[in-house]
Amino acid sequence: MAGSGSGQLAYIGSFTSEGGAGLTVAAVDPADGALTVLSRTADVADPSFLALAPGSGTLYTVQETPDGAVAAFSLRDADHPALLAAPVPVGGDAPTHLTVAAGYVFTANYGSGSVSALPLGADGVPQGELRSVRQHRGAGPDADRQAGPHAHCVVADAGWNWLLAVDLGTDSVWVSRLDHSGAAPQREVPMPPGTGPRHLTFHPCGTWVYVINELQSTVTVCRWDGETGDLEPLHQVGVRPPGAGGANAPSALVVSEDGRYAWVANRGDDSITVLALGDDGREPRFVTTVPCGGHWPRDLAADPTGRRLYAANERSGDVSWFDVDPATGVPAYGGTLPVTAASCVVFD
Repeated sequence: MAGSGSGQLAYIGSFTSEGGAGLTVAAVDPADGALTVLSRTADVADPSFLALAPGSGTLYTVQETPDGAVAAFSLRDADHPALLAAPVPVGGDAPTHLTVAAGYVFTANYGSGSVSALPLGADGVPQGELRSVRQHRGAGPDADRQAGPHAHCVVADAGWNWLLAVDLGTDSVWVSRLDHSGAAPQREVPMPPGTGPRHLTFHPCGTWVYVINELQSTVTVCRWDGETGDLEPLHQVGVRPPGAGGANAPSALVVSEDGRYAWVANRGDDSITVLALGDDGREPRFVTTVPCGGHWPRDLAADPTGRRLYAANERSGDVSWFDVDPATGVPAYGGTLPVTAASCVVFD
């Protein structure tokens, strides 16, 4: 990737339907983490979630619209991403998340409760013909939020052997084996009823998976077996201080590279929760919360150094950054960049 010599770059997605610019590129100051806008493009509607394919020089975005799609941007000029082709339909409604693995881009389609697999060409562009659309079935006890399936997140394991799809509507994680067809379904793993699982993150050791629950403000700790694809829910930990009241909906969970801490973004409390993960990651412990620097943090990301966190605050329209104390894991507010309807942050 050839940039302007500005060093580290951040790519920020935002909702164009809410007045956002679409895709924003910002330079990251190595001294204090401050962001400076370099370019913006609205070539894709509502690019609410982004993913970089490692080493490919390609940035992928969802188009979170009823006629959902994915798009690929070339980062040959990293400061000014160039759309490689028209967005490709995913055969699902409102894709909220995507991942790139094993020659495919997979999307979690929230509105239709399905997972799509699109093969990638040699140029990294999603092909026009879908390989598969896997429809989830089921519902949960929350009649307002769980009347049907709502796939919210797709994550591949480190070896690209398995794909895990988190479904808020069915209170489950759907595990599929990655193969020539994209992803062959193996099993549906029930999560605690009514929790509304939203996203999941692997611990660096590969044994533990953390599922963030939107409807109950908890994290479910699961044991993962990468050989068999077995996922076993073990216990839960809360992400709010004792006695916290009012509505809250956690959105994202980040684990530190050394596996010592995890951080959770809370919409409603407008906070970032610090969890200490213990010696092996099995027993997360609530430490504290700090303000997120804005309102309604839809996403939370760590920069590649692991020294800073960035919160995309959708409703206040900004991205805030924090310096993380390596001894305690507690973030300290550093500053904010205005980004209307911010929804996601990734780093090159």
